Formats: sequence, structure tokens, C-alpha cells
Amino acid sequence: MISPIDVFLWGAFPYIAVAILVTGLIWRYRYDKFGWTTRSSELYESRMLRWGSPMFHVGLLIVLMGHLLGLFIPASWTAALGVSETVYSFMALSLGIAAGVLTYAGIALLVWRRRTTGPVFLATTVNDKIMYIFLVAALTLGLATTLINTSTLHYNYRIDVSPWVRSLFVFQPEVALMARTPVEYRIHAISGLLLFAIVPFTRLVHAFAAPVQYLFRPYIVYRARDPRNIGTAALRPGWKRSDV
Repeated sequence: MISPIDVFLWGAFPYIAVAILVTGLIWRYRYDKFGWTTRSSELYESRMLRWGSPMFHVGLLIVLMGHLLGLFIPASWTAALGVSETVYSFMALSLGIAAGVLTYAGIALLVWRRRTTGPVFLATTVNDKIMYIFLVAALTLGLATTLINTSTLHYNYRIDVSPWVRSLFVFQPEVALMARTPVEYRIHAISGLLLFAIVPFTRLVHAFAAPVQYLFRPYIVYRARDPRNIGTAALRPGWKRSDV
């Protein structure tokens, strides 16, 4: 039996989170356009940042790609390509664990850097701390869910979770599908939705500021300056060789 809480969590809350995300991005762009930044602290410390940032971003990109493929590509499609469910599960879990560990290691290094480097710690706001809590919680729950699924559960999320996600996009949420999933999947989904909702109000907003226009801008032409066009003032001669 579907409870009112299930109806709210799996039928209404996803739309609320997306609405907060969209309206928050519009508000942030309109009223805090110059604050749409990561507030880089590379000037204060660069050694740990040089390792932690690529690890976090590359790992997170792989995690997001894995979620998109797993949630939006039906099992029938991969089966039509000759990929069995066993092979798919092995590849998805192996890549997911590797990407999760890489992301977790990267953010752990970034948090350690922010906590132990004086100037970086002083530049850390309460907003940043809240953002790290939500981000680490989502990553931890996702990695824990993957490990539990690998070791004991052997649950196929493409039976329930994936159809539920796809049903949201046609505005016909199948609440019953998500309501019967294991509890760790539900907690992970809630943490992910909460993370989406706070993105516009944190430094994570920079993910929506990719410089796409640079791909289409014209080339910048550099020309040497002609000394004759500098002005009417006489040019001062440089050092001259003296034979005295």
C-alpha cells in the first residue's frame, strides 16, 4: 500500500527539487551574476588542489555519466545490443565503484586542504560547509549503496528505479516502483534531490557556467605594433654602444 509520504517523496518532491533548481539558477543569474563563481583559492595553496580537483571532477563526471546511462537506457536496449544483464551489471558496478572511490578521494583531499590550510580555511564560508555536507553525504550514500548491492543485495535497480525516473519526465510518476525499492536506494535518491535543490545557492553553481561560447567565437588576431603609429612624441633611443 502506498502511503502519503511515498506520494510526496516519489511523486511531488522530485518536481519541487527541480523547481528550486531552475528558479534558483534564474535568481542567481539575475541578482548575483558576479557571484556565479567557484571562488577559487588556488592563490593560497595549489599543490593539493592540483591533485584533488582533477580527481574529484573526473570521478564525478564518470559518476554522472553512469547514472544517466543506467537510468535512461532501458534494459531492453542493452539486451538488443547483445549485452547480457550479467555483463552489464559487472561493468556498471566495476566502473561505479572505481569512479566513486576516485571522486571520494578527490573531495577528501579538497576538504583536508580546506581544513588544514590557514588562508583557505579562513576563506571557507558557512555556505561552503553546508555544501560539503550535502555533497559528501550523497557520494557516501551512493558508494555505500553500490558496495551493498555488490556484496549482498544483488538488486537490479533498472527494474524499479530507472522506470520511476523516466516516468517523471512524462509527468506520470510511478510512485509504487520507488516505494518498493531497498531503503538505501531511497535514501540515496533523497540525498541526490536535496543536492540538486541547493546547487544554485552554493559554489556548485559553476557547473552551469561552462564557457560554450568560446567554441564559436572568432579567432583573436594579434598584430605587432608599428613604432611609427605610437604617437607624435619622439622615440627615446635605447642603449647605444660607445667606442670611447
